[in-house]
Amino acid sequence: MSERRGFGLDLPDYPWNALAPYRELAQQHPDGVVDLSIGTPVDPTPLVVQDALAAAADAPGYPTTHGTPALREAVAAWYAERRSVPGLDPDAVMPTVGSKELVAWLPLLLGLGPGDVVVRPVVAYPTYDIGARLAGAESVAADSLDELEPSVRARVRMVWVNSPGNPTGIVRDAASLRELVDQARAQGAVVVSDECYAELGWGAWDPAEGGEPVPSVLDPRVSGGDMSLLFSAYSLSKQSNLAGYRAAFLAGDPALMPSLINSRKHAGMIVAYPVQEAMRVALGDTAHVAAQKSLYRQRRAALKPAVEAFGLSIEHSEAGLYLWGSAGEDTWTTVERFARLGIVVGPGTFYGEAGHGFVRLSLTATDERMAAAVQRLERAV
Repeated sequence: MSERRGFGLDLPDYPWNALAPYRELAQQHPDGVVDLSIGTPVDPTPLVVQDALAAAADAPGYPTTHGTPALREAVAAWYAERRSVPGLDPDAVMPTVGSKELVAWLPLLLGLGPGDVVVRPVVAYPTYDIGARLAGAESVAADSLDELEPSVRARVRMVWVNSPGNPTGIVRDAASLRELVDQARAQGAVVVSDECYAELGWGAWDPAEGGEPVPSVLDPRVSGGDMSLLFSAYSLSKQSNLAGYRAAFLAGDPALMPSLINSRKHAGMIVAYPVQEAMRVALGDTAHVAAQKSLYRQRRAALKPAVEAFGLSIEHSEAGLYLWGSAGEDTWTTVERFARLGIVVGPGTFYGEAGHGFVRLSLTATDERMAAAVQRLERAV
């Protein structure tokens, strides 16, 4: 009798499980825990969006995988107004069930497999690597194709860029994005830009403070006016507090999009109609985005100096919802020092070898909890 093969995918353990003992330590603080580890929104979903969801609640029929024409037109208008991307064809837009499922399944849906290489940033969200594994492709960490050996570079089929970056907050300017796009196109590779934090630039990348908007990979300065082999992914989780809605979308190459839509139809990857309507309304309302960003700006202004006084050097962090810092010691030593103050932070080791020695602190805590964290850090100093 032949030996039976086991079941289950050979994937690494979910990294956040390793944080459990430090959570338990932090929870012993008499004033309660302050969780700055995971960037899940805590502020209310805007009423204008809640109302749109409720108004669309009578939805007995199946929704469309491609998304309603009204939603796709709203996405195209949003790119034109907020991302300096004119002329996006609504047919080259597709809603997704949040951005994480898109990141995890896109290499497979693009037809990648064994022998193909997927490039991800050196310090990166771990799901980029998982997506390559699910497709049977090889995942390689690099911020430029020039960093790769010729034998590896020749097999690159897909390049992930994450700007603003998670966890580092790095923003790639238009010239840097254009260089990477040119490198990838020269060998027929697809570039997918995860731009989920694009509305959350700070300083030089904060239009409200006199800065410039974060550029998109679809920006003509980057694309050259040609969207072939380019995709931009965006989520409303952060800008609109819609993480619970699983509301995101992909836009870009009009020649590749029909195949993605067809594959997702077969797989049943469909965004619920009420959520599509909520997305449509959210994209047309900029007031709630500005109000939410103002809250994060205030929390960042309070947390950053307290963390620096506690001994961390903050690197990059020019956009997004995180502070990326190092105390010049082992990551888990820093994690424990915060936990003893009742504060949970994200270990930099979760984001690749280059993340060793770093921790990530999220701005997604209520004003009351953020004030508690700042007070504890100041007292510790």
